[in-house]
Amino acid sequence: MANVSVGILGLGRIGASMALALKRYSASKDAHHIFDVVVSDSRAGVREEAQKMGIAQRIERNLFDAAENRDIVVFALPYAEVKAAYEVIGPLLRPGAVILDTSPLKQPSLEWAKKYLRAEAHVVGITPILNPKYLFEGVDDTQYAREDLFDKGTMLLMPGVSAIKDAVELASDFSTLLGATPHFLDPAEHDGLVALTEGLPALLGVAAFYLLQQNRGWGDIQRLTNPAFGLLTHHLFDTHPDDLRDSWLNNRDNLLRSLDEFMSTLRTFRDVLAANDQAALESVLIKSSEEYSAWINRRHNARWEEGSASQTPTMGQFMFGNMMGSLLSKRFRRDDNGDKDE
Repeated sequence: MANVSVGILGLGRIGASMALALKRYSASKDAHHIFDVVVSDSRAGVREEAQKMGIAQRIERNLFDAAENRDIVVFALPYAEVKAAYEVIGPLLRPGAVILDTSPLKQPSLEWAKKYLRAEAHVVGITPILNPKYLFEGVDDTQYAREDLFDKGTMLLMPGVSAIKDAVELASDFSTLLGATPHFLDPAEHDGLVALTEGLPALLGVAAFYLLQQNRGWGDIQRLTNPAFGLLTHHLFDTHPDDLRDSWLNNRDNLLRSLDEFMSTLRTFRDVLAANDQAALESVLIKSSEEYSAWINRRHNARWEEGSASQTPTMGQFMFGNMMGSLLSKRFRRDDNGDKDE
C-alpha cells in the first residue's frame, strides 16, 4: 500500500465528511492506499467538535500547516475566506499539488486560482450532490458530518483551464472513492443552476426571517416555530453572514434572474388565493405533488433518464477500472509488497 497525503481546509459538514469517508476507505479490506489526512479550521469550537468525533488524528488551526506538502488539498472553507486562502496558500503549495475546491460558486474560485496558484498546481472545482438519505437534513454543521454523506450521490467536476488531464482524472478517482459518481459540468452553467437550487432558497429563508422578526407580533410568533421554520431559515444558523453576502453578490446576475422569476410566480399564487380559485389552486398543487414525487424517486435512485441508472463503482474498483492512467495510479500504484509497478 502507498500513502496519499491529503489536506482538508475547513471542517464544516462537507470537509469533515470527506475526512470520515477517507478514514473509512483506509480501514476497508479493499483499500489500495492509506490516506494520510490532515485537517484544519480556524474556529476553536469546530476543531473541538472534530476532535470529539475522531474526524482525523491531526487537526491544525493554521491552514498552511494542513496544506503544506500535500498531494491533494481540499478547499472546504467558509466562502468569504476562499479568496484569501488562494492568495496566501496558493503560491506555497507543492509542485504538482491538486486543489479540489468545494466553494459554492466556481467561476470566481477558478479566477482566483488562475491569479494566485503557481503554475505547477492544478485546481478542479467540485460540488457534491449528497446521499439522498440526507436530502431533508439541511444543517451544514460539523456535527452532521457522515462518512456516507457522498454515497449514492454525484460529484460535479469543473476543472480549471490550466488543469492537466492527470489532475482531472485524479479528481474523478477521488470522487468515486468518496462514494460519488463523477459528472463534468461547465462552471458558468453550474453557477446559474446553483442560483436556483442554493442561492434562491437561502435568500428566501433570510428574507422570511427578516420579515417576521420585524413584525410587531414577533414576541408571540417566535414561540410558534417548528422544523418547517427551522429548515427554511437554517442558513442563518450554519452560514456566516459574510459567506451569504459574498455568495449572493458574486452570483448576482444569476440570482436576480431567479428572484424575478420567483416573484412572478408568487404574484400568480397571490392572485389565485385572492380570487379564492379552488380549482386553480388544486390544479397547481396536484401537478406539483405529482412531479415532486417523480423527482424524489429519480433523486433516490439516481435515475435521470428513462431506462438508465447511475452505476457507482465499488471502493475496490475505484482505482483500477477505466482510470489506469490517472495521476493517482501513476504516482501511488504499488503491489502488495510496496514495490512500484512497472
